[in-house]
Amino acid sequence: MNIAIGSDHAGIELKSTIISYLEELGYAVTDFGPDSAERTDYPTYGKKVAEEVAGKNFDCGILICGTGVGISIAANKVRGIRAIVCSEPYSAQLSKQHNNTNILAFGSRVVGSELAKMIVKCWLDAEFEGGRHQIRIDMLKDIEERQKA
Repeated sequence: MNIAIGSDHAGIELKSTIISYLEELGYAVTDFGPDSAERTDYPTYGKKVAEEVAGKNFDCGILICGTGVGISIAANKVRGIRAIVCSEPYSAQLSKQHNNTNILAFGSRVVGSELAKMIVKCWLDAEFEGGRHQIRIDMLKDIEERQKA
């Protein structure tokens, strides 16, 4: 599985930890920045990762900012993205099982590194259940398509 990852300046340290963790688990990871702790704008990196995932260049994405909220909002502006901000593993798991989320976001000022690893693992291990949940995903796609006009 190929994973795209990005952050803003607030998430850069936790991003490094998560990259190492993902590589230990055997995942291929591409970092879309930033590469320094200089102040950055989360929409830039949320958009980069989301476009890569929506373009099917990566299987999924992980985004980190101070709270996870801003960067997930930016990602969700890209058609085809279902980004979730999570602060605990259960919601991460269910977001994949029921909503087929393709980007996980969390906040470096909200969760510590060990909790972030648990959230990532639960999300990556979960599988979309389909069935009645696919009907809802199709409804979400319909909403996106109507926005084109």
